Amino acid sequence: MLGRYFPILEWGRTYNRSVLTNDMMAAVIVTIMLIPQSLAYALLAGLPPVVGLYASILPLVAYAIFGTSRTLAVGPVAVVSLMTASAAGAVAAQGSAEYLEAAITLAAISGVMLAILGFLRLGFLANLLSHPVISGFITASGILIATSQLKHVLGIKAGGDNWPAMLGSLASNIADINIWTLMVGVPVTLFLFWVRKGAKPALMALGLKSRAADMTAKAGPVVAVALTIIAVMVFGLEAKGVNIVGAIPQGLPPFALPSTDMSLIEKLWVPALLISIIGFVESVSVAQTLAAKRRQRIAPDQELIGLGASNIASAFSGGYPVTGGFARSVVNFDAGAETPAAGAYTAVGIALASLFLTPLLFNLPIATLAATIIVAVLSLVDLKTPGQLWRYSKADFAAHVATIGITLLAGVEMGVIAGVGVGLLLYLWRASRPHAAIVGRVPETEHFRNVERHSVFTVPHVLSIRIDESLTYLNARWLEEYVLERVAERPQLRHVILMCSAVNEIDASGLESLEAINHRLGDGGIGLHLSEVKGPVTDRLKRTHFLEELNGNLYLSQDRAFADLMKDTGEPAPPVDHYLARGMI
Repeated sequence: MLGRYFPILEWGRTYNRSVLTNDMMAAVIVTIMLIPQSLAYALLAGLPPVVGLYASILPLVAYAIFGTSRTLAVGPVAVVSLMTASAAGAVAAQGSAEYLEAAITLAAISGVMLAILGFLRLGFLANLLSHPVISGFITASGILIATSQLKHVLGIKAGGDNWPAMLGSLASNIADINIWTLMVGVPVTLFLFWVRKGAKPALMALGLKSRAADMTAKAGPVVAVALTIIAVMVFGLEAKGVNIVGAIPQGLPPFALPSTDMSLIEKLWVPALLISIIGFVESVSVAQTLAAKRRQRIAPDQELIGLGASNIASAFSGGYPVTGGFARSVVNFDAGAETPAAGAYTAVGIALASLFLTPLLFNLPIATLAATIIVAVLSLVDLKTPGQLWRYSKADFAAHVATIGITLLAGVEMGVIAGVGVGLLLYLWRASRPHAAIVGRVPETEHFRNVERHSVFTVPHVLSIRIDESLTYLNARWLEEYVLERVAERPQLRHVILMCSAVNEIDASGLESLEAINHRLGDGGIGLHLSEVKGPVTDRLKRTHFLEELNGNLYLSQDRAFADLMKDTGEPAPPVDHYLARGMI
């Protein structure tokens, strides 16, 4: 029981020096990557940069204790940072104490929600967000985030809560570009783009091995930070209008208390719920992908508890909402991390940076942090998915594009809500119009296939309909209309067989429709028969009067039903040549 809620007790039993070495190496690499990212994402969330460091210490320790992924790296991420800025900005002004309090409270509410969902084993609720919706939301968020950071690269003032407002604000202030800020921001952005793709081949050309080159390339953002700090100091760029981070408090995270003001909690609980769902889906997707590569297992419900504990730890240490990050987790995986202890060691590295390195970041240009964000989030923008969805499923394409459009035009919260709404509407629409097919026997076999797809054998007085969905209140009336319409088209009909091999459940509404079909067909002298009904479904039907009132039979197989009813014409069955001549085969 303890191992279930404390996964550290499971992997901790086999922890040894070799695993320690691998975890420590991964922690060093992730720490180097996480320091500039934490500062940048705090900036994106509208918070002081040091808050990003605070959110990267205790949350990692909490996840190491409660999380089930061996390689997931928890901390601030771009999408959650943007959602935090949107939620906190709705209740307080950026830069105010109330704004920071809102961000801390948001982390606490999100953490409690995640933990409760985990204890109640409600991880399946994340399935409300389909892949097209998640993909569309992340793509739109990436565009919004990148656009919001252009002002820091250009050295101008701009704002806006949606894409048109951001673009309009940038356009109206474009004449105020600070050339010195531009000379910092553009080269750093280009350098970081090059680091992602070109640094590793260049380092390998210099003689480094593949893994060493890859790990060295990951330190690209740190190099950009160091060089731009030196540039500010050497050329006096602050006096020329280049905005810098300034003084960052030195020391470990303070003890913080989330607000207990119910009016504030009422304003934040919906955004907190959305942050929880998005963060959980993103985190679990990354964790499961990496776990599959090592044939490991992720427990989604325990992941909820782990992420909940991380967010609660973030709140009480002055941080803001966190989740598992894709880029950091991949680096952690590639660096050889074997257990969640690598995250705890990373927390130690961030804590040491908070104690000793923050004075060195005084002259760090904000343009450098903005460039770090832009390069990171543009990798989230997926331009291939819309075309793939258009070819595969027009309905999923509509959900994807609608989520992108609404997120860009109305903001992140409305984007998530609309995405869930569109996904549920599409599900209900599909469920209310299940697939059903008229089937016939494939010659010289016992198989039955769709008459519109295969050359099959049928007879005029027997209609076989295969139902490919469970019968529920969503589709019961549709089935009733479908069957009666097909019957009306066939004046010679004597028997209808409902092939139920794909029917896993028949609820009360479905049963009522079957009773109505049975009654209508019986009044017309037509028998209703069921074939291949699954055991659990049959057991439920036996608890009703339906089988007693059925004016036909219940058959074990479709082949047996067709063979019996084909002969019930009052005349000998014609030879196969008879049907061949009439194009029935």
